[in-house]
Amino acid sequence: MSESKYIIAPSILSADPMCLGREVAAVIEAGADFIHIDVMDNHYVPNLSFGPMMVSALRKQGIKLPLDVHLMVKPVDRIAMAFADAGASYISFHPEASEHVHRSLQSIRDAGCRTGLVFNPATPLSCLEHVIEQLDLILLMSVNPGFAGQTFIESTLAKIQATRDIIDRSGRAIRLEVDGGIKTSNIRQIAEAGADTFVLGSEIFDSTDYVSAIKTLRTQLAAA
Repeated sequence: MSESKYIIAPSILSADPMCLGREVAAVIEAGADFIHIDVMDNHYVPNLSFGPMMVSALRKQGIKLPLDVHLMVKPVDRIAMAFADAGASYISFHPEASEHVHRSLQSIRDAGCRTGLVFNPATPLSCLEHVIEQLDLILLMSVNPGFAGQTFIESTLAKIQATRDIIDRSGRAIRLEVDGGIKTSNIRQIAEAGADTFVLGSEIFDSTDYVSAIKTLRTQLAAA
């Protein structure tokens, strides 16, 4: 499927765990572009969430949208392959969680998935110069990872601009994703800084009308 300029990626970490299948179907019906899956191992981050069976279950349910898997795990390689086998579309990981970033990226690509690197708020972008040719996506965390519902860290805006400059200089079609504290009130500013893919949790799943929530977000993006 073709991808639009701006991608809305609801994070199912904020969905109702008692009816995840219905929640995913509802946000797709409301206009989501990706489904974002936060994978936590209670080791790299102090929380525990989804395993590869979640991705497999969504595929078996007939979900065709890209499944955007963010690995907050250490080590990376074995679990990345399990998610690739389960049907992930994108697999992103934190460079400090891999002993060999280049090798991990190549393994993900060889498994048929698109590749991504994730940078925490205080993690420098320096490794990008060594692996930019292997990337399909860069994910900037605008909160410290591990929990939903945190407040956007304002210094991320400058980091978004710096990352956009790196992407533009590379000449590659790399998506710039941002995750953490994104709301209707700041999504336009984040887009204007250079982001094109937006992970939203509570801003969508805490609303009573997913269609209206996503429509309002798109209205703000259209003005960026």
